[in-house]
Formats: sequence, C-alpha cells, structure tokens
Amino acid sequence: IILTNMCMLYRKDGSFLVENRKKQDWPGLNFPGGHVEKDESILHSVVREIQEETGLTVEDPEFVSYYEWNLPEEGVRHLCLLFRASKWHGELHSSKEGEVFFITKNDLASYPLATDFDKILAICAKGLTI
Repeated sequence: IILTNMCMLYRKDGSFLVENRKKQDWPGLNFPGGHVEKDESILHSVVREIQEETGLTVEDPEFVSYYEWNLPEEGVRHLCLLFRASKWHGELHSSKEGEVFFITKNDLASYPLATDFDKILAICAKGLTI
C-alpha cells in the first residue's frame, strides 16, 4: 500500500487551489499533495506537501475521506487520504510538480484533468458551495 494525501484549499468565493501536474504518470489538474513518508504522521505530511508544492502553510486541515487506486497488475494499492482547508498563510508559488492557481468549477473545462479528479473534487467539495 502506498499512502498519499491531497488537500483542497478553498475560498469563500467558491474558488479552490489546483495544481497543473507536469509529471507524465498523472498529468493535469489535481489538488496538491503527495506521499506520506516513513515515520511521518499523516497530518504532518499534508502540511509539508502543501508547503512544498504551493508555498502555503495550511491551518487545521479537515479529513474528508479517502480515494484508492488498486493496481493488481503492478502489485500495489494507492490509498489517498483527502483533506480540505479554508485557512492558510504564506505566499503562493508553483513548484517543480506544476503550476498552482485558484480556479472555479466553471473554468475546469478549459484544462485537462488528472485521472479521477472529477470524483476527488466531488468528494472534497461535498457540503461546500463551489
């Protein structure tokens, strides 16, 4: 099992932060996040990954659910823990992972989406007005 995380940062105006991933293994818009490192708490991994990929320090990330990709042909299961947050501080900047920017749901059609991003967005946005 490969343990990962993603976090949706959202604003009151309905916009949310996405990352336009460059890596060819999973290109397109997605939420920032990454791997939980050995001996690292899941919560710490969320804060660390968001800071590394966006320059922002997330405050009080809320666990929402999980998403999984079972790849038996590769002998691996990816378990991604999904979080969301409306509080952060710092200066937004992109990283080697890809460009980060705020977007509205209506503007998603203008970009390629990473595999299953539509499903992950629906899970993370449940109960929110976006």
